[in-house]
Amino acid sequence: MMDVIIYTKDYCPYCRRAIALLKQKNASFDEIDVTYDEEAFAKIKAQTGSDTVPQIFIRGEFIGGCDDLFALEEKGILEDRLSTK
Repeated sequence: MMDVIIYTKDYCPYCRRAIALLKQKNASFDEIDVTYDEEAFAKIKAQTGSDTVPQIFIRGEFIGGCDDLFALEEKGILEDRLSTK
């Protein structure tokens, strides 16, 4: 399992932005596309309480969506959160 998991839908521009930032940071991640998997999406919604995508987890901790990921970047702490050290 990767340290970063991102649940996405294929038509979501926020998902693409979040993935682009993760790639820019050279982060390894698993993308789980729930576009056509309502059961998987329902499970993750029940777990997080969020009904939007992307839903991003770093080391098992739900950090939120695209805006939350960019907020970590703006605070200068995203690289630390992504670091495997």
